[in-house]
Amino acid sequence: MRKFDRLWAGEVDRIAQGVRLRVFQHTVEQRGGYLSQACSSGQILGALYHGLMHLPPVDAPLLPDPWSGVPGPEHPARTGIKFNSNGLPGYDRFVLSPAQYALVLYAVLIETGRMDEHGMKDYNQDGSSVEMIGAEHSPGMEVTTGSLGQGISQASGIAMALGLKGETGRVFVFLSDGECQSGEFWEALQAASFHKQDNLILIVDRNGCQCDGVMDPVMNIEPFDDRFRAFGCACVRITGHDPLALAAALETPHEGKPLAVVCDTDPCYQMEFLRERHPKFHYIRFTQTGQWEDYRDRYEAMAKEAGK
Repeated sequence: MRKFDRLWAGEVDRIAQGVRLRVFQHTVEQRGGYLSQACSSGQILGALYHGLMHLPPVDAPLLPDPWSGVPGPEHPARTGIKFNSNGLPGYDRFVLSPAQYALVLYAVLIETGRMDEHGMKDYNQDGSSVEMIGAEHSPGMEVTTGSLGQGISQASGIAMALGLKGETGRVFVFLSDGECQSGEFWEALQAASFHKQDNLILIVDRNGCQCDGVMDPVMNIEPFDDRFRAFGCACVRITGHDPLALAAALETPHEGKPLAVVCDTDPCYQMEFLRERHPKFHYIRFTQTGQWEDYRDRYEAMAKEAGK
């Protein structure tokens, strides 16, 4: 069993650095991208895939399959799940609720050895499963989460099915804080608590941002952790850039209750230059003359410093 100590946390930090650099590279190459999500969630997703989730090993990094069509009788395969548990009993399941984090997830899969980096050549291309907004066929995605706020409902359904089948695996659902402003999120949370789904683990990236900018003027959800408890969850609030804090939070007793971990994060973590874009962090666009060239130069300097 992996030991969650400072050495492990250092490995997670290196994974997160690689994730941010890869996402920065694609943001420059594509002349836009979801860069702040890599800043806020790099340590969280890195820690989950570097041992906090119980996943089967892969013999070698996997290449994404081409898109094979809409799921149905002629196309039953959901290829995204093969990068996780592949549906094997006893292993954990993973649901990425905010599908705009897909590029971050791909980078995490590469940095943790589950996905071949050559699969990224088809990123955001027609006919590719490596989509900018991921779906059930995209690497690491087990379901299509659709509109924000729906991922928890699907994760809760999977958790219920595993419980009815007597399987021991947990269901991790990664959430953005912005989607927790929606009513259907709280309705699903209420149902999961009512059904005592203690195999359901909610991990929230609380970076304080959503597509319209800063969250609180749109709809304040604080005190966030107290709200989780009021809806029948066990809840721990941590610094999301601390892998050891996340590892400790997952050990919180929560028999008969879902466990929520609210991870307070910084959308500019280790990329201070993004603060000049406040409060618009959701999607990085290069709208001003010379802005793309400036970010390209920043990326090249970061890559050189990292020895890439």
